[in-house]
Amino acid sequence: MGTFYTNCRVENQVDRKKSAEVPKMLVDTGAEFTRINAETLKKIGVKREKKDYTFVVANGQQITRAVGFAIIRISDALTTDEVIFGEPGDLQILGARSLEGMNLRVDSRAKKLVDGGPILAAFCKRALAHHFDTK
Repeated sequence: MGTFYTNCRVENQVDRKKSAEVPKMLVDTGAEFTRINAETLKKIGVKREKKDYTFVVANGQQITRAVGFAIIRISDALTTDEVIFGEPGDLQILGARSLEGMNLRVDSRAKKLVDGGPILAAFCKRALAHHFDTK
């Protein structure tokens, strides 16, 4: 697929006035979580909600980081997600869960994020029965 970077905005989910631009985030569909510099998250008041989470990075090494909740925004797309508090030396990564939450997908040829299109949804039995009622 190749790699590419994007910019995003991270917001405090309780007070959206507290936000920061996050330049040059690696788009990584192989990473489940989004990882943002801890200082950036601290500056906008994102709290460490889950401490001592263990993650396995691409080289197989295990790391322990804290996780908090934030709003991730790219242009008009946004989602609330768990974010890893990155430490010095950690790459800032836009992970698969945030991409899915924003309904964005990777256009690997153009190396950019694009709208994911219609979202599949299930109908409940009652709604289907009403829809096909021919009385």
